[in-house]
Amino acid sequence: MIINAVVLTGFSETFEKCFIKDDRYKLLLSGIGVTVKVALLAAAMGLIIGFLIALCNLSKNKFLNFLGKIYTDVIRGTPSVTQLMIIYFVVFATVNWEKWIIAAIAFSINSGAYVSEIIRAGILSIDKGQTEAGRSLGLSKGQTMMSIIVPQAVKNIFPAMCNEFITLIKETAIVGYVGLVDIQKAGDFIKSATYEAFMPLIATAIIYFVIIKVLTLVLGQVEKKLRKSDQR
Repeated sequence: MIINAVVLTGFSETFEKCFIKDDRYKLLLSGIGVTVKVALLAAAMGLIIGFLIALCNLSKNKFLNFLGKIYTDVIRGTPSVTQLMIIYFVVFATVNWEKWIIAAIAFSINSGAYVSEIIRAGILSIDKGQTEAGRSLGLSKGQTMMSIIVPQAVKNIFPAMCNEFITLIKETAIVGYVGLVDIQKAGDFIKSATYEAFMPLIATAIIYFVIIKVLTLVLGQVEKKLRKSDQR
């Protein structure tokens, strides 16, 4: 009993030092906001970039096809942290934008390469007869793609896109390299200020886990609805 009391007292004191004293918990709350903002903007822009690159990779135009493949190879072949620092310290070095927006652009460029491959695979998974049917109805190639192929491909690629978004959220943990205080960096600040490693790191891991778990459940429900509409 005495040992348990000592352990509980020590835990309580460490918890208070890490999160209550000097309102350090607010660092984590602020970090959650930064992580969510960066991830959402990066996902939205990454989807647009990925779609355009996928069209380039599927194009019969040699220049566009070459451009798409070079982009995909370079982005997938270099570390995301290196890309982030190049975008922040080189490309946008003289641009007076908020840090989180520049970070989101860097992550969208990275995500776009992976999204493009997901979309390309999804489009190729649609039977060629669908394209032929659209063209026989008098639709142009672009109209056939947007009205017939893409809506069907969306249902095929949705699970993979969900996984990419979840991966993107975890990858944003490196934004501290450009001075942003996200969840991970907030935990690092608390660790440095208190000289306590265990509790800030565990709190960081729990926050990421909860965010991703909630997101997984929500996206899972959306996927179920998409499957039900297919059955109808």
